[in-house]
Amino acid sequence: MKILNINKFYYLKGGADRHYFDLTKLLEKHGHKVIPFSMYSDKNNPSPYAQYFVNEVDLSRPKFSFKALATLGRIFYSLEAKRKIRALIQKEKPEIAHIHNIYHQISPSILGVLKKHRIPIVITVNDYKLICPNYQLFQHNKVCEKCRKRKYYQCFFNKCVKDSYLASLVNTLEMYFHKAFRFYERYVDIFICPSKFMRQKLMEWGLPQAKLVTLPYFIEEEYCTPLEEKNYILFFGRLSPEKGLDLLISVMQKLPEIKLKIVGEGPERKKLEDYVQKNHISNVQFLGFRQGDELKKIIQKSRFVVVPSSWQEVFGLVVLESFNLGKVVLASRKGGLTEIIREGNTGFFFQNAAELAQKIQSLYQNRKITQKIGQRAKREIKNYNPEVYYQKLMKIYQFVFPSSLRAEFNGAKQSPR
Repeated sequence: MKILNINKFYYLKGGADRHYFDLTKLLEKHGHKVIPFSMYSDKNNPSPYAQYFVNEVDLSRPKFSFKALATLGRIFYSLEAKRKIRALIQKEKPEIAHIHNIYHQISPSILGVLKKHRIPIVITVNDYKLICPNYQLFQHNKVCEKCRKRKYYQCFFNKCVKDSYLASLVNTLEMYFHKAFRFYERYVDIFICPSKFMRQKLMEWGLPQAKLVTLPYFIEEEYCTPLEEKNYILFFGRLSPEKGLDLLISVMQKLPEIKLKIVGEGPERKKLEDYVQKNHISNVQFLGFRQGDELKKIIQKSRFVVVPSSWQEVFGLVVLESFNLGKVVLASRKGGLTEIIREGNTGFFFQNAAELAQKIQSLYQNRKITQKIGQRAKREIKNYNPEVYYQKLMKIYQFVFPSSLRAEFNGAKQSPR
């Protein structure tokens, strides 16, 4: 089968992109031809289809200019993306489109083209962009649902995007435009939600229940030589406001005998480093971006991993990555995290700063407990097996296929839910 796999980034930027590339490998392993469609960037992985990628646009620093006005139209409805995906479809004739993140850089302009060519559309919902202008249901360090009942103007009044009225206005108008034309609601056949929490949230905000399916992410099981644990705990991931690092660092300030290593990059790094330096917090160390075997060794040598998210996590791939290397996870009781971690069996939850401090101390002082629970967490990985994911995904693909093609996938139409 020819599968058009679409994501705005063609390099590893975050968890959604990791899933995008992992899915490509999984589909190719099973003999499918995967055709990428993305945005050009100097950071991109090589691709024979790069000529079809849309031109790069940088939205990291919102400011008013004539160039910004041209970019604005592309965010709402990209004619370039529409033109280029049409050319790619005509060349490759894909049988299904699997979309990940397309907002801003690609836009939903491609959806109508796919439907015109009778290509079924499946979207993996990696964040809350379908219902929230800033895609997080989180602003100014707290969970926020002020935009319910299409009150997207709240995004502008509360400066929910980059703490900027201009950026927030653009996202507000974009949201109203996309909802007015119902691009996603009309054209998408199935929305794949990585957690039950995400599915429930989308239902609450009005997306059609019949199109919502729950399918957690998958991870390839690791078989690593055990490494001796060192005396530190670990955070790894994107350094952004919703990840709760300000809370974690403030707690570590009161636990000087325990060392915290922070792996990752993001917009909050300088602010956090300045805070650590200003307050002379000597037990917090920033390691920057690490990946591959180097990152795995850092995780393996840690005592346990902390996931202090302030927002309602869609899923929590970092938890699976920790489990995979036999590590206990101490996490906030937020969103999809509650579906992965089993309290006292594979990890622990906290609900406030005092409880976080108490559990960090307790776990750090009980190495035997963390090692025992870490072994249980490792066994939990079998529930997120790639082959199980693949079989369930094929049922979803089968469900959205026209009846004339469904015979290739064991014929009978059945609900993926």
